[in-house]
Amino acid sequence: MPDPSSPPEPEYGALCRASAKIGADPMLIQAAGGNTSIKDGDVMWIKASGTLLADAQDKDIFVAVDLPDMRRAVVSGEDRADKPAEFALVQGGLRPSIETSLHAVFGQKVVMHVHSVHTLAHAVRKDCKALMQVPLDGLNWGIVDYVKPGANLARLVLAVAKGPVNVVVLQNHGVIVAGDTVTQTHALMMDVHERLRVDPAATVAPDLTALAALTMGSDYTLPDYALLHQLALDNTRLKQVTGGSLYPDHVIFCGIGATALQDGETPDKAAAKLKNAGAPAPAFLIVPGKGVVVRRDATKANHALMRCLVDVLLRVPANAELNYLSDAQNFELLNWDAEKYRSTLNG
Repeated sequence: MPDPSSPPEPEYGALCRASAKIGADPMLIQAAGGNTSIKDGDVMWIKASGTLLADAQDKDIFVAVDLPDMRRAVVSGEDRADKPAEFALVQGGLRPSIETSLHAVFGQKVVMHVHSVHTLAHAVRKDCKALMQVPLDGLNWGIVDYVKPGANLARLVLAVAKGPVNVVVLQNHGVIVAGDTVTQTHALMMDVHERLRVDPAATVAPDLTALAALTMGSDYTLPDYALLHQLALDNTRLKQVTGGSLYPDHVIFCGIGATALQDGETPDKAAAKLKNAGAPAPAFLIVPGKGVVVRRDATKANHALMRCLVDVLLRVPANAELNYLSDAQNFELLNWDAEKYRSTLNG
């Protein structure tokens, strides 16, 4: 087995550079989302859970895992396939990504998984499979239904990623691509992203005066990302955003769905009502017809996923039927130890 302390050069250096570039683009990666990996014989180096791809050139964010052992666990349906820390070749450090199994099932050397906004704008729709047929024509691609990230998802991908298939769209989640070199894989990932490009809808002006008065002296304030207000300014989009959760990272970092203020309700009263019901204070609140307000203590991860939500929904037509996560799917994410760990590392 190759030395787990000695990643394969020069491809490992290329992976770090590409990962940092991908991680710095909020249209591809939000907060600690997404992951990349590289294989060398029986060892796979994969991004550690809770770390940022944007830090790939400045910090040691990759963890070496036992690739054959992980593959055996996935194929045989072992429970430990959902415990990637057990496969780390150096114990006691950062945990391998919760999606280690997803990378392990590909035979190609390099794998990149991103939460591309353009992909999500398709993948959250009920007609996503038919919708992507034309733009992805000519690529060796497949698609799998949504399941919680982990070994079950990896098994679905394994069933699809056969022969020449090296692009797999994950419904309500993102896309994963594979190749034999970093350059090839990065180019393929960007090709998919560009093929699925959707221009955002036109915007309207929020009522900043009303929002400022509403938040004065409260735990909420106006967002730094001005486009966030668009979630509240169109009745159809308001219905879409309050209809439920559309992908896992939103649930992890911003909670289930989104909450709109009732007539005459203040942000603090709305937050108190949710806390009394056993839910955390929401990172953001929709003020119908006026705009959006965010918690003053919202984390960088909160802000990144708020931005992702509006970036996605601005690219979804008003008449689109959306595929929301079920209550059971929401709660299994919130009660998942691996995601609690990742969320903790991200503040």
